[in-house]
Amino acid sequence: MKLTATDLEIEVRPATVDDVPLLMSFIQAMAEFEHLEVYTTAEILQESLFGEYPAAHTLLAFIDDMPVGYVVYFFSFATMIGKRGLWLDDLFVKPEFRGKGIGKALMAYLADIALRNKCRRFEWMVLKRNRSAMNFYQKLGATVLEDWRVCRLSEEKMASVAGNPVKADNGDE
Repeated sequence: MKLTATDLEIEVRPATVDDVPLLMSFIQAMAEFEHLEVYTTAEILQESLFGEYPAAHTLLAFIDDMPVGYVVYFFSFATMIGKRGLWLDDLFVKPEFRGKGIGKALMAYLADIALRNKCRRFEWMVLKRNRSAMNFYQKLGATVLEDWRVCRLSEEKMASVAGNPVKADNGDE
């Protein structure tokens, strides 16, 4: 798929298993920018994104055959509205290509995917300290949900919770 942003023509295509090293380099660059740690490996990505049951979809963006960015997204479901949502996990554009409309073009492409898949929501998280990203998203019309907080169980905590199941009196598991 070809997108345009300012004077640039952006080629967007789904990532393949052969792109895992490129994805790893983008993930490392994003983590460095966000001051986060990377726990994944090429093997984990290969299985998670390209194995028998892919957990998410990945798109790569190129300008003149040069990789400049990527997105990872998946579909969610909201019971209160009874419809799918599109969840953006990663959006990353190389620093030297920012401000050229690439991120906006990728967000538009994802919004179109969401609409074609009858999604009612298109959501993602942004770090509080990443003011430039927050400004970018708000300029697109995104609402920052102040009343909602992300809850997370680490792998260790999941094991603890799973190891202490509560038995229901009515025989339900």
